[in-house]
Amino acid sequence: MPGRAEGGASRHTLRTLAAILATLLTTLPATADPPPAGFVRLADVDPSIRQDIRYAGPENFLHRKADGYDAPVCILTSQAAQALSSVQKALAADGLTLVVFDCYRPARAVADMVKWTKEGGPPDPQWYPAVKRGDLIAKGYIGELSTHSRGSTVDVATARSDGTSTSSAACGAAGAGTLDFGTSFDCFDPASETAHRPLATEAAANRKRLLDAMRAGGFKNYAREWWHYTLRDELFPKQRFDFPITANCPPNEERDSPGLALPSLPVSR
Repeated sequence: MPGRAEGGASRHTLRTLAAILATLLTTLPATADPPPAGFVRLADVDPSIRQDIRYAGPENFLHRKADGYDAPVCILTSQAAQALSSVQKALAADGLTLVVFDCYRPARAVADMVKWTKEGGPPDPQWYPAVKRGDLIAKGYIGELSTHSRGSTVDVATARSDGTSTSSAACGAAGAGTLDFGTSFDCFDPASETAHRPLATEAAANRKRLLDAMRAGGFKNYAREWWHYTLRDELFPKQRFDFPITANCPPNEERDSPGLALPSLPVSR
């Protein structure tokens, strides 16, 4: 009967298409997540701010690129980028510039870091000299969730605008070319606490100047890390995002995505 044969073929085709679609949906990589509106490239807002995005390469505590960092680009919410630009303008009057090491961090990168800690290992004299890798979460140096994934947190230091800064901190990111802060970015040690003492006079003064400038620009500091700041009135206080950092970020401003809803984060890092 022609009618039934045609109907059977149609149902078979629909079932096949449905199976293919289901397979595609379950195997799509996380990179399919679209960025939301409201994010910008920091360089488009203020190209004078120096960028040294460490998780896009091997010069970080992982000794490799972090998942989701496909380009060394600082992405922030537009509000955070504008606020950071205001800080830059204030510091420029003193011959200084901001240096950013990390901005928006995809949730997949946070998961990558957490998985890495669980592999275990001895202390690393450059990055975590007094704690084993497997204890970094328990000690509060790596968070299972991160404010960076909300888009308004930045890891930042200051340097001389003329490029003559020569910090020689033994712990943390090497070759950063910043002023002396006692430790460098991502030194997982009590010495990196913003108010840590004893601290050399110059390093203490540099931490205070950065703290004062960032507070004046609307940011709040995470006390465990002198370099870590979050915009006080952040755009997405209860959301995190997982779009990858690429050379083509940010998205078209007309495209909007709610991101991944999340309660307030228990760990600031």
